[in-house]
Amino acid sequence: MSILLVFLGFVLLVVGGEFLVRSAVALSFKLKLSKLVIGMTVVSFATSAPELLVSLQAAISGSSDIALGNIIGSNVANIGLVLGITAIISPLVVERDFFRLNWPVMMIMSVLLYVFLHDDNHLSAEEGLIFMTLLIFFLIILIRDSRIKTKISLEGLDDSLEQTSNFKITVWLLIGAFALYFGSEWLVDGAKQLALAFEVSEYAISVTVIAIGTSVPELAASVIAALKKEKAISLGNLIGSNIFNLASVLGITAMISPITINPNSPEILSTNIFWMLGFAFIVLPLVLIPKLYQFGRWKGFLLFGAYLVFVYYAIL
Repeated sequence: MSILLVFLGFVLLVVGGEFLVRSAVALSFKLKLSKLVIGMTVVSFATSAPELLVSLQAAISGSSDIALGNIIGSNVANIGLVLGITAIISPLVVERDFFRLNWPVMMIMSVLLYVFLHDDNHLSAEEGLIFMTLLIFFLIILIRDSRIKTKISLEGLDDSLEQTSNFKITVWLLIGAFALYFGSEWLVDGAKQLALAFEVSEYAISVTVIAIGTSVPELAASVIAALKKEKAISLGNLIGSNIFNLASVLGITAMISPITINPNSPEILSTNIFWMLGFAFIVLPLVLIPKLYQFGRWKGFLLFGAYLVFVYYAIL
């Protein structure tokens, strides 16, 4: 039953996320927002909705371990699993903005999470507000830079959504909202039951099973793009996803329901958050050596291998 709940939760999150993105983009066109703003803010927030609903549902139900594990595990999976497999299939070219903005912001927010949690094993509403404020500044800089360059990648932004009727937008929004709500509820309940059945911690389940599940849509899209030799996936996109996970998902969750580390899960601060910091940091030297701006197959194998080690130790 627990495995069925987890599976159905995953399915509903994928469906709900897709409908929410489509309705959000269509509504943004109705509100006359520019494609630049829609691509960088509306789509980014909408695609973070599954992680947000899972973390929020977990925090409100008293399972802060799942809320934290979901984000820490997702950030590790984005680099180790998604970037690793994508680079193995098709080597990536790294944009210069990676060094100037994306990577530094990801590292600052990752370190900030460690500092906030290490201080009192607690992520307060005020600290959540700090994350959200930093995210707003990051988006302002991102949008301003893109306007100056007048060149931005807007993959996934379907122009046909400009013609969507108000009725369709409403239906999509309702489907997305209901699917995300029940999907997050079933996934969290299933994860708790799974943890009891296999006699492991809720955190271990969240940092592996739930984190991989919420990363599946991104992994699938990245693999398909890599197989087709398309440029729809980039290192900047994955780094941006990690920034949104930390700033918007944990930020909003903490503002609504402050997150406290369970005393029974000391590995969050003693081990796993260092895995997240390590994966975030190692991307920089991998990009710099031996060939600048290139992310080849051997680097992908290295990241994927490290991710398997992470999963092995997480479930021990």
